[in-house]
Amino acid sequence: MLKYTVKRLLQSLVTIFLIATAVFLMMRCLPTDYYFTEEQLMKFTDQQKTAALEAAGLTDPIPTQLVKFYNNLLHLDFGTSRRIQNGAPVVKVIGKKFGVSMRLGLIASGISLVVGVLILQAAFKDKVFDWIGTAYTVFVNAVPSLVSYSLVLVFGSKYLGFPTLYSTRNVSASSVLPITCLSLASIAGYALWTRRYMVDELTRDYIKLARVKGLSSREIMFKHVLRNAMVPMVQYIPQSILLTVGGSLLMERFFSVPGMGPLLTDAIQRYDLNVVQTLVILYAVLGIVGVFLGDVLMMVVDPRITLTGKEEAR
Repeated sequence: MLKYTVKRLLQSLVTIFLIATAVFLMMRCLPTDYYFTEEQLMKFTDQQKTAALEAAGLTDPIPTQLVKFYNNLLHLDFGTSRRIQNGAPVVKVIGKKFGVSMRLGLIASGISLVVGVLILQAAFKDKVFDWIGTAYTVFVNAVPSLVSYSLVLVFGSKYLGFPTLYSTRNVSASSVLPITCLSLASIAGYALWTRRYMVDELTRDYIKLARVKGLSSREIMFKHVLRNAMVPMVQYIPQSILLTVGGSLLMERFFSVPGMGPLLTDAIQRYDLNVVQTLVILYAVLGIVGVFLGDVLMMVVDPRITLTGKEEAR
């Protein structure tokens, strides 16, 4: 386990290094005019523009800028925001929005996981409950997210009285509709895959043997079928949760949630270099950590699985 962890840590660091380098170089490929606002472009002379770029270090050779960028990363110095929140540390700018997305994402992920897994459609295979669950899954996957969000908005606001827009003054009530929208697709996904894997398990010989031994349907479902069906699923649960915590672009814009979702696109459009670079690195870290935790969780659920073998292969 220790050897595997060290190996994955080194691989992760290399991956983050490559991603950070790629986004750094891509942002430097954009025209320098993006560095200025429209008002500055109209008012600044060429000399003033050049002076501003020199002060920001954007006129230095790319290798020089890259070395400085690496040095700042090693010291966990992500710089300050220039356009999103002028002069504020990037960590502070992202921290506020990350907190909002994390709260909504964790609640939505918890609801999705519990509801999606415990629906247990496979226990009612080819019955009315199974048909309803399948119809819901097909509907959520077939209908564009914007349409399903609109339906939730209309029903939740008109008939249940929940606020249509997120408000920091009424966080609890205004979070209901965003959390519901975040949960819809995930519930359908968990329910679909749980049903698929459980149906496969129900055809196994050991299930027939368990019935012959006199085990009840409840014992078979929870002690054998559900546990074994969860093994191929758990690998993707941590990554799904962490990416949900990272924010949803469409949902957060739809409900005006001041979270992480719209921040990356806003930072790119406004050429806020430090914010873009930090966000990309953050998302890369979330994805990598999610994959690693998925491997560990899969081993916990099924002790027969080892992360390394005699040939050091998974």
